[in-house]
Amino acid sequence: MFNVLRVANLALLILFPIAWFAPLMRAGLLPIFGLSEISVISGMQALWDSDVALALLVTAFALFAPYLKTIGLALVHFNLLKDKTLPVLSWIGKLAMADVFLIALYIVVFKGVGVGKVETGWGLYLFTACILTSIVISALTPQSKAAT
Repeated sequence: MFNVLRVANLALLILFPIAWFAPLMRAGLLPIFGLSEISVISGMQALWDSDVALALLVTAFALFAPYLKTIGLALVHFNLLKDKTLPVLSWIGKLAMADVFLIALYIVVFKGVGVGKVETGWGLYLFTACILTSIVISALTPQSKAAT
């Protein structure tokens, strides 16, 4: 079981960057115009131009928090970091879930206005799956380390 957690966590090191560039949603102002694809990275680029404070928060939640947690868990899995850090790593990873919530909230608000059109993209599901997988890995790591 422990080796499965190691491999799954290492896979996240590859899957997170893919999720950041994958289309989270396609949005357009009016249904007659084409839809623009929005990814985590393209959304952050747009934020840097308009709201630096929000861009810093999104960068921390969407990029740094999940990736630092994944690296930290890998270090714990290979006994390069003490098990005492697991609660902190778990807390850091939950910050990224706030980012998924914000994206979902934006979709609901945008659809509720009725002016434009929003379609969810496969990247939203990949990003959400990566975050949830990371949470599960951090929850199972203490029990599986104790069993080995």
